[in-house]
Amino acid sequence: MTEQEQNGANPDVKRWTAKRKAALILDLIKGTTTVNQAARTYDLTAAEIEEWLEEGLRGMENNLRSRPKDVAEQYESQIKDLQAKVGELVLEVDVLKKAKRLFGQPPQE
Repeated sequence: MTEQEQNGANPDVKRWTAKRKAALILDLIKGTTTVNQAARTYDLTAAEIEEWLEEGLRGMENNLRSRPKDVAEQYESQIKDLQAKVGELVLEVDVLKKAKRLFGQPPQE
């Protein structure tokens, strides 16, 4: 019996509480269900479930730290990482635009 079944999860219920999400994440970790099975059963997107899984794993990692970060620190860290990635992508786009202007076509990889 999955965690969802033990907690009386109803596939028709549209509101997902933290407790229900945690039960689904636990089922995914245990391997009693897959993302695609859960998406079909509960009429969710695979991306939505994968996002919950990532959030759950991040939260679990933080809670197991000897000095857990608070939520604000976690968000600040995530924002910093995303801003760095955006910067990299902007630089890449600029280089490709310049290459196109200079050579008339993007460089081949």
